[in-house]
Amino acid sequence: MMPSKRTRHWLRRLALLALVLATYPTFVLTYTWSHVLQSPLPGGRHGPLDAYRHTLASAVVAYTFDARAIDLVNRVMERRGRRSNAMDIHNNLIGAGIGSRAARFSDIEPMVAHSVATGRINAPSPDQTTWLPPGDWEEGFAW
Repeated sequence: MMPSKRTRHWLRRLALLALVLATYPTFVLTYTWSHVLQSPLPGGRHGPLDAYRHTLASAVVAYTFDARAIDLVNRVMERRGRRSNAMDIHNNLIGAGIGSRAARFSDIEPMVAHSVATGRINAPSPDQTTWLPPGDWEEGFAW
């Protein structure tokens, strides 16, 4: 039996939604990693490069989707209670602010680069990008 016209319409909409949901993370990750892989920053994990990666990805999400999505990401992915998770949450929120303030998409990366350039180890300010001391850095790139 052939589905009704209305059912086919909703199936097409559902398929389109699934496609969008699958491609959006790919877009964010591709954009972020294209910049991370070109960055001269040290500290792939827990250092300035890690701070840059988190801040940039969150800024892209906030600009293209909604800054509130960063709260969900933080609750799901950064809940283990380690210092590195606190650092990631902090930098994700910095990125959400950058993405919310950016006038154009092309403004995002320079704003993030500036934020990281003015950041520091264990930054005390909620408005400053932060990372852990060099002794805590790890060699890997991946989250």
